[in-house]
Amino acid sequence: MARRELGPATLAVSQAVTGALTEADSHLLVACSGGADSLALAFGALRATTTDRRQLTAMVVDHALQPGSAAVAERARDELCRLGIAEVVISRVTIDPGQGGLEAAARRARYAALEAEATTRQATIWLAHTLDDQAETVLLGLARGSGPRSLTGMAARSGRLVRPLLGLRRSVTERACTELGLNPWRDPHNVDRRFARVRARVAVLPTLEAELGPGIVEALARTAALARDDADLLDRLAAEADPGTDTLDCAALLALPAALRTRVLRRWLVRHGADEVTMAHLVAVDALVTDWRGQGPADLPTVRVTRQDGSVRAEVRGR
Repeated sequence: MARRELGPATLAVSQAVTGALTEADSHLLVACSGGADSLALAFGALRATTTDRRQLTAMVVDHALQPGSAAVAERARDELCRLGIAEVVISRVTIDPGQGGLEAAARRARYAALEAEATTRQATIWLAHTLDDQAETVLLGLARGSGPRSLTGMAARSGRLVRPLLGLRRSVTERACTELGLNPWRDPHNVDRRFARVRARVAVLPTLEAELGPGIVEALARTAALARDDADLLDRLAAEADPGTDTLDCAALLALPAALRTRVLRRWLVRHGADEVTMAHLVAVDALVTDWRGQGPADLPTVRVTRQDGSVRAEVRGR
């Protein structure tokens, strides 16, 4: 695609991508579904890497969840090539919805494919989540009631994952594609109300805006930023308070504020092989420390926690 004067939306996307670049981003691997968000991101990445000679690869993940998914992937590649991106990779993945449902399984498979490609290329992974996606994530975390960390949303940079568009509304990426003459794909899953995120997008957030006034999306994103700062601080304090031992002394745990004690317990459980530690799991384990009445063990899906001689100990179940 020939260089042209940028429209306001395309300029906003380009500036967001350029502003997110660091020295670690010598090779950008852009995840692209063919939708408006990821096509706009791909354009911003192309412009940024052309300016300062970084490497760029676009990757399309075919989840094979719908008839014609291979054709959709090819269409995304065609749009990326129209933009002028020379290297486009299509990866077909296998989805196992056995744990956590279809949405979670697709996400796991997609991220695994992106991580493998990024490792091979020594690249950072660029994702096209927008301000709207952030608001939906915070709202869903609030609905689950799973604590402050679930309200922190998505980080702009986490490890090799980079999300440069978190400050832009979805409407901006859509206008950018219009300005560029692109034809983004509209995923039917994005309007399928079987998925909680879709219901949040098409029903809950519009209702909140109508009843409480405009600015709900921005307010939820601000909440994520504030909650992330608090949660990061508490996590650092919990890491300092965690002795790193196989057993934990109950008296030492009791001396900690509840917000730190439960975080130390979570770190300890994960270290001993616990998967998907929920608030209910933490409450049961915490009761062994704070409300000891001689009760039996706390059983998590993969770990059993018991109290003995003033300490809690964990063992992988089945051993």
